[in-house]
Amino acid sequence: MSGLPIALIQTRTPATAEAGLAHVEPLIRQAASEGAKLILTPEGTNLLEQRRDRRAAAITDEDQDPCVIGLRRLATELDVWLLIGSAIVRSGHTGDDRAANRSLLIDAAGTIVARYDKLHVFDVDLPNGETYRESATIRPGDAAAVADTPWGRLGLTVCYDVRFPHLFRQLAKANAALIAVPAAFTVPTGEAHWETLLRARAIETGAFVLAPAQGGLHEDGRKTWGRSTVVSPWGEVIAKLDHDAPGVLHASLDLSEVARARAAIPALTHDREFIAPQ
Repeated sequence: MSGLPIALIQTRTPATAEAGLAHVEPLIRQAASEGAKLILTPEGTNLLEQRRDRRAAAITDEDQDPCVIGLRRLATELDVWLLIGSAIVRSGHTGDDRAANRSLLIDAAGTIVARYDKLHVFDVDLPNGETYRESATIRPGDAAAVADTPWGRLGLTVCYDVRFPHLFRQLAKANAALIAVPAAFTVPTGEAHWETLLRARAIETGAFVLAPAQGGLHEDGRKTWGRSTVVSPWGEVIAKLDHDAPGVLHASLDLSEVARARAAIPALTHDREFIAPQ
C-alpha cells in the first residue's frame, strides 16, 4: 500500500462507554493489523444515548471515560494515531450540566494532542417527523481546531458541522490537508445529502475528507446512515462502505494531491471583501 494508509471505523455504538469500547476495539485492532497508521472512528464512539436521564447517568469526565482511557492505551499498543471522532463526556463548565461532543486526536504514544468540541449542534425538525434538539444535552464548542500529524495537518469537525462551509474554509486556510467528518447522520438526511456534502467540502477546500460513520439501529432507538466515505481533494469518492453495518474501510492517500488540487483551482487565495445583502 503506497501513500498514507488510513482506516475509517464504522460502528453501531451502544449506550455505555464500557460497551462502546468493547464494540470498537476489535475493529481498530483489525484496521491496524491490516496496515493502517491513522485510524478514525465516528461521532459518539464511546456511547450513543439520546434519552437525557440515561445519558446523564452514563457520561463521565474525559479523563475517567472507560472508552477514552482504553483507546489511548490501544493507540500506544498498536503504534497508531487514532482519532476518536467524538466522545460524549462532561463539558467541565460549571453551572452547565450539558455534555461535550468532543473529538480527540491521540498520537502513537497515547497522548491527546488535540481536542475539538462540536461547534454546531443539531436542532432540526425533519420532514418525516423526526425531531432533534441536540442543544438540550450538548454544550457547543467555541473554537475550531487543526492539529499537526506526521503526514500533514488534520482539521477537526463533527457531523452537523459539514453543513457549514465557512468552517471548512478556515481549516483549509490553516493548511489542513486532511479534514475529518466523524458522524452519526440520520437516515433521511444521510440518504439525501451525505455524499453530496462530503464531496462539496472536499472540492471547496482541496483537502481529503475522511468521514467515519455510525450505522444501523441503536439501543436508544435512533437509526443512523452508515456509508463511511473517503473523498479526494478533487471531489472523487475513493473509498466507501455501501451499508450501515459495523466494519473497516481502508484507503491510501497520496498527500501530494492536495497541492495539485489547490494549484489547479486556487480558490482559497481568491477571497474578496464584499458588502453583505440587506
